[in-house]
Amino acid sequence: MKLHTTNSKNTFITVADDCPLEMAEVPPRREGKKSVANYQFDVLYDHPYEYTSDDVLFFVYATRNAIPKDKWKKERLKFFSKGQPCFRASPLTKRYGWGIHSDNNGKIAIYGIGTKEYDNFIEDASVTKTKAMRSKKA
Repeated sequence: MKLHTTNSKNTFITVADDCPLEMAEVPPRREGKKSVANYQFDVLYDHPYEYTSDDVLFFVYATRNAIPKDKWKKERLKFFSKGQPCFRASPLTKRYGWGIHSDNNGKIAIYGIGTKEYDNFIEDASVTKTKAMRSKKA
């Protein structure tokens, strides 16, 4: 079985061109279930450069679908047997103003638009840049 990945190295995903914000914001909490954006934000904000893109995407999927941890290894193989949307399609990069940096080991962290760190990644010629997907058609 072929496995797909969303991991990258030394890459910065910039916010989408149609992101409505000039400064990043924490995804709002709603009563009841946490959103995908809430899960992604919590993991990445609290654990910068600790997990890969694949780790975070699978964690959110497994948690939202109440998959028991003892089944994660098997379910992760099944999950990545099909291509999955990467963080270019994340609400963090499309709607909430967060850029995603993957280091040389493929571990990721978030940086808010309008911050010095975000701007440093934009100006760093040694880092590959890719834009988040637009929310609306051009």
